[in-house]
Amino acid sequence: MTDTLARATPSLRAPAEDGAALQPTRDLHATLPDLLDSLLNKGVYLDLDLIITVADIPLIGVNLRAAIAGIETMLEHGMMRNWDEQTRAWVRQSLARHVPLEPDEEVVARMAGGHRQDEPATVWRPGTVYLTTRRLLVWRADPRELLWQAALDDVTHVEVRTELAIGGEERERLAVTTPAGTTLLSAAAPDRLAALLRSGGASGPARPSAGHQAPVWYREERAGPSVWRGGTGTLGPDGLTWQGVGEARPAVRLREVREVQARTGRAPVGRQVLVVTGDSGTVLLATRDAAWARALAASAHAPRGGDS
Repeated sequence: MTDTLARATPSLRAPAEDGAALQPTRDLHATLPDLLDSLLNKGVYLDLDLIITVADIPLIGVNLRAAIAGIETMLEHGMMRNWDEQTRAWVRQSLARHVPLEPDEEVVARMAGGHRQDEPATVWRPGTVYLTTRRLLVWRADPRELLWQAALDDVTHVEVRTELAIGGEERERLAVTTPAGTTLLSAAAPDRLAALLRSGGASGPARPSAGHQAPVWYREERAGPSVWRGGTGTLGPDGLTWQGVGEARPAVRLREVREVQARTGRAPVGRQVLVVTGDSGTVLLATRDAAWARALAASAHAPRGGDS
């Protein structure tokens, strides 16, 4: 009869005079949600030696060093960046084969929806609603047709309206106002789409109170070539933050903006690069939102509460 025995030895050890390795502990009160929360938010680093024996004869040895955490935590600490960029590039290439995206244009959200055409007759045309870093559009895959689009800079107001459908039931519609007028869109999640549009620069009474937000590109410096990444820039009482699309935490946080310089250079939007110097360093940004850029420049000269 054979038996299998596995021993795990932590890498952390007690002081030399103690002479014994630290032993693993077990919290009987920890629940599965507690463990998952710790794993996703903080991460776990495994450093163990595993020995498998049969009949007290060591046969297999495993030396394991592994870091396990949520993707957002991994990216925040500089891990799996290549995977992240490859995944984003694959998504962009995949979408570009079906949707007419512009160079460096990234999809922020997409959902089933449609566009109401009022001329020559009122009719709903179904498709897919895409919110990108540059525009809002409704695309039909078969036959391929761009049903409607508007640049984010042209969106002046958004609101969710409740209307009666043909069958008499109530439906929520997204009303998008541009210089050309107001257009009604249907969407699987109109409230979420409206919130994203408002945070992307559309004016209106429901603008988030956290601060002035706009679509902003951030140039991330790396060991190799630097990369421009699309996301959202926020100006508020706590300074400047920039958060990438789909990320849970801001990658840039300047609690005090000290200087803003506009330079001509290559950028994913326009020909102007904003060199922003703050309390924790200097970052390069680019945006089409001129009002946001002016607010950023003005924040460099505004006195901060508590400063003398």
